[in-house]
Amino acid sequence: MPLLEIDRLNVTFATQSGEVAAVRDVSFSVPESGTLGLVGESGSGKSATSLAIMRLLPPQARVSGAIQFAGEDLPGLGEEAMRRIRGSGISMIFQEPMTALNPVMRVGDQVAEAVLAHNKLSQWEAWKRAIEALREVAIPEPERRARDYPHQLSGGQRQRVMIAMALVNHPRLLIADEPTTALDVTIQAQILDLLTELREKHRLAVLFISHDLGVVSRVADHVAVMLAGEIVEMGPVATIFSSATHPYTRGLINAIPTLRSDRSRPLETVEIQARPAQTSPLRQVAPGHWARLV
Repeated sequence: MPLLEIDRLNVTFATQSGEVAAVRDVSFSVPESGTLGLVGESGSGKSATSLAIMRLLPPQARVSGAIQFAGEDLPGLGEEAMRRIRGSGISMIFQEPMTALNPVMRVGDQVAEAVLAHNKLSQWEAWKRAIEALREVAIPEPERRARDYPHQLSGGQRQRVMIAMALVNHPRLLIADEPTTALDVTIQAQILDLLTELREKHRLAVLFISHDLGVVSRVADHVAVMLAGEIVEMGPVATIFSSATHPYTRGLINAIPTLRSDRSRPLETVEIQARPAQTSPLRQVAPGHWARLV
């Protein structure tokens, strides 16, 4: 049985112009100790999918479809039951730690707060667990750094604090929403290596969200490609890279620069238009959407 199973998930938002569909009939599963990469451009519905799983969407969002975690129907749970799962059964790393962390709380207190939310411990015991969590994510001098505020840490260290906070209660599923986007290439590689090490150590299931197929290929077993709120292709990483069938997936792969790329040629891009111009050689890649490889 999959640890997480999504079946025909739909997310719509009520706006002044009417309802906008952000996610349409999305289905996938994440097995125990497996990693699924969810890939797509900005606005494709990746983050809306993850927030629907966590039940963190704003009130104007309407969600339908089945979301099952460890056999439990998440949309049918009461708020108190969902609060117990959120942060212990399922944890999430957000894209920008500077906005996700509280700027006026010491980072150690923020990790300890996550401990206290799910465990009956004293403040001192929670603080000690926070220090150990910071040590596990390779923050130097964790006892001292725990007393720092987010602005006193580098971008990579802030992301490590977010990872410590996500894993301190030993969840079974980790949702990583573009955890390396705001980092430089060197720090990005370190964070990816750290996530891989922690996944293997704790036998985590991971839903890794990114717009970068190259990043996903390093951490994921399977890939699901999203376009305009729909999954247009899904399969093992090796199969997707060697024999992708969907034009949008091939466009994403071709847009990845390599050391052997011809520098005299511009990078390939994927152009998406909501409506096809009659004179444009576009191919329909999803209902109501067309793509042209430029």
